[in-house]
Amino acid sequence: MYLEIVSPEVTLFRGEVMSLSVPGINGDFEMLNNHAPIVSLLKKGTVRIIGDITLENAVKHKFTPTDKGVNLAINSGTIEMKDNKLIVLAD
Repeated sequence: MYLEIVSPEVTLFRGEVMSLSVPGINGDFEMLNNHAPIVSLLKKGTVRIIGDITLENAVKHKFTPTDKGVNLAINSGTIEMKDNKLIVLAD
């Protein structure tokens, strides 16, 4: 599935991922390919991206590498999933 993470300052990531876990306001949840459409608010926590992730040098410092992908700390945000495209608006 295609993921785009946008902050007020810059687009942090664009690309294909295997899965995404986010801190929803009612608890963490994960999305995989062909997930049902969803719109949700996000709370302070960690966005976990699984896949072969390539980050631009200008934003690498915002991410923490893991053995399966990368993590991104956020304060709040919104997520939308539709037709295998995820958009995260993160603060």
